Amino acid sequence: MAYTKERKKLEKLSEKITGLQNYDDKSLSIITDVYEQYSHTVRILKNKDVETFNELYLNELQQVKECKKVLKVGEEEDRQVNFIKYKENLLDALEKTIQAANDTL
Repeated sequence: MAYTKERKKLEKLSEKITGLQNYDDKSLSIITDVYEQYSHTVRILKNKDVETFNELYLNELQQVKECKKVLKVGEEEDRQVNFIKYKENLLDALEKTIQAANDTL
């Protein structure tokens, strides 16, 4: 199956957030955009191959959603810590999805 296009998208998304270190409006905008694109891409992959990508869709995406929610509703003084957790969870989800796409080739 042709997963190369989605895998490349995910790799670019991963590169976009790797260097983010500080919580600010620009970083929040970037990570939000990456989250939305990841969410869309993992849904596409799940629809193409439920057996391979359903767990990623159900588990990894849910963990990232939870981190996003914690960042949004968390206290101001915890934003930096929550931002880093959100970024790390999103990177982990991206890496697992990239690996799953590679394994299907």
